[in-house]
Amino acid sequence: MTRQEILDTMNLVMTKKGREPITGETVSTRSVNFRSLDFSEVALRIEAKLGRELTFDAAAMRNIDTVKDVLDFFENATV
Repeated sequence: MTRQEILDTMNLVMTKKGREPITGETVSTRSVNFRSLDFSEVALRIEAKLGRELTFDAAAMRNIDTVKDVLDFFENATV
């Protein structure tokens, strides 16, 4: 999956919940109000698109702080 497709999926979740779309990668997930439940919903949507479960690295998940981190995480998980 491309970074843009992942970001589009994130923004689908954000707008569905009445939040502003994410426009930049350098902002913190906290500042754009992207929560752990949002992360889970994005993961489920990506899995549905790919038709398979994603393998997550728990250590990598603990280091997520910015939108870039989320995009990097899903980009690596979808390879």
